Amino acid sequence: MQRLSGLDASFLYLETAAQPLHVCSILELDTTTMPGGYTFDKLRDQLSLRIRAMPEFRERIADTPFNLDHPVWLEDNDFDVDRHVHRIGLPSPGGRNELAEICGHIASLPLDRARPLWEMWVIENVGGVSAAQGGERIAVMTKVHHAAVDGVTGANLMSKLCTTEPDAPPPDPVDGPGGGSELEIAVSGAVRFAARPLKLVSVVPNTVATVVDTVRRARSGLTMAPPFAAPKTVFNANVTSHRNVAFAQLDLEDIKTVKNHFGVKVNDVVMALVSGVLRTFLLDHGQLPENSLVAMVPVSVHEKSDRPGRNQVSGMFAKLETGIDDPAERLRAIAQANSIAKQHSSAISATLLQDWTQFAAPAVFGAAMRVYASSRLSGARPVHNLVVSNVPGPQGQLFMLGCQVKAMYPLGPIFHGSGLNMTVMSLSGNLDVGIVSCPELVPDLWDMADGFDAALKELLAATR
Repeated sequence: MQRLSGLDASFLYLETAAQPLHVCSILELDTTTMPGGYTFDKLRDQLSLRIRAMPEFRERIADTPFNLDHPVWLEDNDFDVDRHVHRIGLPSPGGRNELAEICGHIASLPLDRARPLWEMWVIENVGGVSAAQGGERIAVMTKVHHAAVDGVTGANLMSKLCTTEPDAPPPDPVDGPGGGSELEIAVSGAVRFAARPLKLVSVVPNTVATVVDTVRRARSGLTMAPPFAAPKTVFNANVTSHRNVAFAQLDLEDIKTVKNHFGVKVNDVVMALVSGVLRTFLLDHGQLPENSLVAMVPVSVHEKSDRPGRNQVSGMFAKLETGIDDPAERLRAIAQANSIAKQHSSAISATLLQDWTQFAAPAVFGAAMRVYASSRLSGARPVHNLVVSNVPGPQGQLFMLGCQVKAMYPLGPIFHGSGLNMTVMSLSGNLDVGIVSCPELVPDLWDMADGFDAALKELLAATR
C-alpha cells in the first residue's frame, strides 16, 4: 500500500457536495487517424490495454476509523474499466455550447470514493455527426481527483494515454501498490503519527526563517501580493454544486511574438491575457474594482522536493494590474510584479506546504472550511480572486488511443470565495484555455473565453 501525503489527503478532507475537488480535461480528437476506423468499443479496449501500465488508474482510497494518519492507496481487486468509461452523444447541432453544457454537468458530479478516483466520458455527435457513423470528431472528458494528481502529474498521466504515432503498441504492464488490511493501515498510521513531533524539528525553523524573510522583504516592498488583499468581485462568493465551463484556443506563436517583443516570460503574457479578459468583463458589467485583482498561481516544486506524494506544489500570489488601461503598460507591470513574486516564492522552502499539511487532521480541514464558508457569507474579503495555472504540455503531433489530439482544455477546481479557475496548457503549437465557474456566480463564461482572442490581438497590436 502507498500512504497519501498530507497535501494529497487535504483535497479529500476539503471536498464537499458544493466543492468537488477533481481536475478535468476536455480533449478534441480526430478519429480519422485511428487504425481500422473508430468505434467506441475499440477505443475502450485500447484504453484497457494502457491502463495495465497505469497503476494510478487501478488504485482506490482505503482507510479505517483506527487510522491516525492519512489514508492509503490500495490496488482495486475488483477494477472494471466499464465502471469508469461512459459514452454519451451531444444533442444537435453538437457545437461548443452543447459540449460545454454537458461537460459542465459532468464536472459537477463527485467521484465515487469506493472506486479508483477517475472517470472518462466519450462524447460523440460533436458537430452533429456521430463518429461511429462517419464523423471525424469526438470529445473525451477525463476527471481525476486532485488527491491523485497536480498539474504536472496530471499531464504526465495523460501523456501515458497518448503517443506520437497512432498505431503505437501499448506499454508493458506495471504492478500496482498491492493490498493491505485495516490492521496494517492502522498500525503503520500509528507509527507515522508517533513520529510527527520529530518532524517539527525541521518544519518550525523553516517557518520562522520564512516569516523573518517575508518581513524583511515587506520593508523593501519586495514581496508578492499578500493574501486577503484582493477586492471582492461577483465570482468571489460561496460556490454551489453546479459547474459551467468554456474554452478557447490561441496560437502559441502569437504568444511568443508578444513575449519576445517585450522581453518577458510566456507566463507573464498568459497573466496579461487573463488580466485583459477580466478587466474587459468587469468593465462591461460596471464592476471593475479600483484595486488590482489577485491571482493564486500554483507553482510546481517537483524538481525541488524530496517529499512523497502526488501533489508537489507551492503557491504564488500575483497582481493582475487590472487598474491599468494600456495593454502594453499592463504587461510590463505584470512582468515586474511577477519577477518580485517569483523571488519571494523561491525564498520560501519548497516543502513548507507539504510539511505543514502532514500534521492536519481531517476534522481540522473540515472545521476550517466551515469557518471560511461562513465568513464568505458575512462579506469577508477573499484570499485571492481566482486561480490561474499554466501547465506545459508536449509539442508536436499527439495521438490518444489512435486519435489525433486537436485540443486539450484543462479544467481545475474552484473553491468557496474563489469561484473562477483559468488553466492553460501549451500543446502542439497552441495554447488551450479552460475556464470553470458556477452559473450562479457567472452565468455565461463565453464572454471571458472569447475575450482571450481580443486580449491577444491588443497585445499583438502593441508590438507593431
